[in-house]
Amino acid sequence: MMKKTKIYKKILIIGIAIYVVFTLVNQQKALNQYTNTSKELTTQIEEQKEQKEQLAKKKDDVTSLDYIEQIAREKLDMYYPNERVYVDRGM
Repeated sequence: MMKKTKIYKKILIIGIAIYVVFTLVNQQKALNQYTNTSKELTTQIEEQKEQKEQLAKKKDDVTSLDYIEQIAREKLDMYYPNERVYVDRGM
């Protein structure tokens, strides 16, 4: 009878040990996944901050007279009155 209780105790201890190891492995996998997700999100945040800074700079540039003049000349083919524009058609 004593041997059966010792065997049951050993089986119970082994079962608990297996459960603990299994649980720790699953938690480590989840932790690694969360760490990777955190790194990806941090990278995305940095990229968005850079894009925000670029857009803020472009917003400031859009309101400047030099930018407006440049766009008018390049995209709308607008020029000052009595301004001569030479186009090289040799190429």
